[in-house]
Amino acid sequence: MLHAKMECKRFVLLIILAFVLVPVNCDESSLNGPYNRGIEECYHCKTNPRGLQASSDRPVCIKCRCCAGAVSDHFQSDQFEKMFSNRNSLEVEDHENKGFLDYESFITASAHYQPYGFGTTYIHGNFFGTKEVAAFLAHVATKTSCENKVGTMKQLARDSCYNKEMNSNSDYCDEHYKNIYPCIPGVAYYGRGALPFYWNYNYGEASKDLKVDLLSHPEYIEQNATLAFQVALWRWMTPIKKHQPSAHNVFTGYWKPTKNDTLAKRVSGFGTTMNVLYGDLVCGQGDNESMNNIISHYLYYLDLMGVGQEKAEPREVLSCAKQVAFNPSSSSP
Repeated sequence: MLHAKMECKRFVLLIILAFVLVPVNCDESSLNGPYNRGIEECYHCKTNPRGLQASSDRPVCIKCRCCAGAVSDHFQSDQFEKMFSNRNSLEVEDHENKGFLDYESFITASAHYQPYGFGTTYIHGNFFGTKEVAAFLAHVATKTSCENKVGTMKQLARDSCYNKEMNSNSDYCDEHYKNIYPCIPGVAYYGRGALPFYWNYNYGEASKDLKVDLLSHPEYIEQNATLAFQVALWRWMTPIKKHQPSAHNVFTGYWKPTKNDTLAKRVSGFGTTMNVLYGDLVCGQGDNESMNNIISHYLYYLDLMGVGQEKAEPREVLSCAKQVAFNPSSSSP
């Protein structure tokens, strides 16, 4: 009798574990993407017709992160043109970047990162794709614009003057990485792309992912708009260091702050994307113009994309004014 009871208990326990361990509405694909810094490939969403209204094809992801669709499904060329409506204006006539960044190049570049969640992420059934595109392009607009000031609504319809750092006096060559990503003589690794990135080790890492030799030919980024967006998206999707979040993960909320993050005022949301990308150059400096410029673009783009800035996060989440930098500028990258 005792033996029978024990067998019954084991059977019940196995049933309970089966319900606990079975993933809900997710296909598990490869856990690790091509990035050496730990970014994960996003699960593909399953649809559950029984749980959806007849008119809806929204993917279901109740207890997990999953991804579905493409950026072009919810972001159209007319929206891009409104965001960058001055990119062919007289103001940028004398800049080599006139008309360089375009919608088709952005969509082509996005396709490479959609499987990893860019513009396609659902968390707990909530879609973050539209807001993420607005967030990413808000950073792009402020970094490629002819001026870097908080603008009026008219000024927020940006130009796009630059696709590389101007007047750099550094070659951004870190000899600590000479055995892995050796600097090519005569080549400088200053900021290039729609969201500029720097240093030989970043050019080397991005080269592996994009399968383009950017370490030897960084000028390719200045010559190809799709590549300019791809390296920007690489920076958005890739953590700066292992065990740190990417801008993508902090924005979508897939990253969960630790106790130390909480003490450092770092929370999931738009504000922390600035911390990941710029550190204490923007964050932890109180209420400053650079930070407010990026925020104002993000809010304006939410309106342009039909989301509405009223759906944005609270001010304390939009801002990084009080955040401690993940990587203080005094520390090495």
